[in-house]
Amino acid sequence: MHNTDALMQLALDLAHGAIGLSEPNPRVGCVLLSRDGRIIGRGHTQQAGGPHAEVMALRDAAANGESVEGATAFVTLEPCSHHGRTPPCCDALVAARVGQVVMAIEDPNPLVAGQGAARLRAAGIEVTSGPLGEASRELNIGFFSRMERQRPWVRMKAAVSLDGRTALPNGVSQWITGEAARADGHAWRKRAGALLTGVGTVLDDNPRLDVRLVDTAKQPLRVIVDSRLETPASSRILAPPGQVLLYCAQPDAQRRTALETAGADIAVNSNDHGKVDLPAMLADLSRRGVNELHVEAGHKLNGSFVRERLVDEFLIYLAPKLIGIGRELAAFGPLQSLDESIELQFRSIEPVGQDLRILARPLA
Repeated sequence: MHNTDALMQLALDLAHGAIGLSEPNPRVGCVLLSRDGRIIGRGHTQQAGGPHAEVMALRDAAANGESVEGATAFVTLEPCSHHGRTPPCCDALVAARVGQVVMAIEDPNPLVAGQGAARLRAAGIEVTSGPLGEASRELNIGFFSRMERQRPWVRMKAAVSLDGRTALPNGVSQWITGEAARADGHAWRKRAGALLTGVGTVLDDNPRLDVRLVDTAKQPLRVIVDSRLETPASSRILAPPGQVLLYCAQPDAQRRTALETAGADIAVNSNDHGKVDLPAMLADLSRRGVNELHVEAGHKLNGSFVRERLVDEFLIYLAPKLIGIGRELAAFGPLQSLDESIELQFRSIEPVGQDLRILARPLA
């Protein structure tokens, strides 16, 4: 016998297989349990335009020669009811004559938002929800952010010394943390719909800013905040594979042509100070389907994100070393009182190699 939580956990484990694959669609897993209590089908969401988890599980059962009539589907997100790039999943479950659907959490997409469950119930299928709902939400935290707030979930990553330095005064930062932490950081890059840095980092480090140290089905969008289009057309970050998007405030026509020739897309987005309007940029990235935005930038751009209260989560790798005078995590302030400080809550602290990985979120 299987209990509900164990089956939903299995579906959630399958959903992790959609990381780096299903963007901008949510990461969903599905397990089918036969009337006599056997697991007969499993699946997770494929690339955008490809089959969703429920269809993959139904196909898996069919390939195993199993009938799904009267089966129970355990799915980590409410089956979709709208016709996007693929037909509605709830229709596929109705056509397959499953008997019951257990979903972890309701879909926040206004095009679904309870309508999938309602259509299933209208077809005589019992629908329940609740098991591991918070875990499903966490796995899809960017999708929920984009649907509910029309902006991506912003995660700021940094490697820092024990005394809080991200680089030497001359900008040298390779490598503060060890190999294990760097590989773990690439696994978090893989989660993101877009990786963002500033032109200062491009000029100082000439990074590739891609996913290399873990396998991935596709590269996230690379985003550069570059108010005056100072990114050299020869920068490594512009090289394929993957797309590059530059946000600028003062577009020089000649530089723009050179960057577009190098394959970059340019978006003009200015605030009153002649800089890139960060909140407007986040809204635009949301419209482009970015669920999670992974920020790996220097202390100045990090400071702007922090000062404008745009960071949802800090992903900090803490190295057991002291650097002394150097660049800080985020340049903002000075504050006049500790009451003005940004209060955080530690969500997890895990050893990664010889370093510590800290996940912290601002208190609401």
